[in-house]
Amino acid sequence: MGLFSNILEKLGLKKKEEEAKPAAPAAKPAATAAKPAAKAPVANAGVKSAGIKRDDADASAPAPAAITEVDVVKQLEALSKGKDLNWKVSIVDLLKLLDLDSSREAREELAKELNCPADQMSDSARMNTWLHKEVLRKIAANGGNIPKDLLD
Repeated sequence: MGLFSNILEKLGLKKKEEEAKPAAPAAKPAATAAKPAAKAPVANAGVKSAGIKRDDADASAPAPAAITEVDVVKQLEALSKGKDLNWKVSIVDLLKLLDLDSSREAREELAKELNCPADQMSDSARMNTWLHKEVLRKIAANGGNIPKDLLD
């Protein structure tokens, strides 16, 4: 995904996303394999086995990975200690804090990647404000704990 993918990776969010993808295809064959074995008891035992079938299917299929929240605020606060960077209001400072390219060109690329409206792209200050909010929203959508006041 580009620069935003790098942001997620730096915050420890991308690894969780990638680990969940291989697990999903592996779960389908296991669930499919469990169905034929579970059908025989259902036909012989009636209603009670339906509960067993669900339990058997759940036991044979790997449990879905719970989406755990990453404490992004704690990470960013720790990174910003002793630095004069205000990641809570500035996209430039947020990118610098994560050791990512914060140049205008990089921010424009990120804005395009995140589908910034054209009217925002024409004004650097408006684009930066939109971009900061959108990056925080996307971080939250990917499992990062971003305080609600930063998302509004």
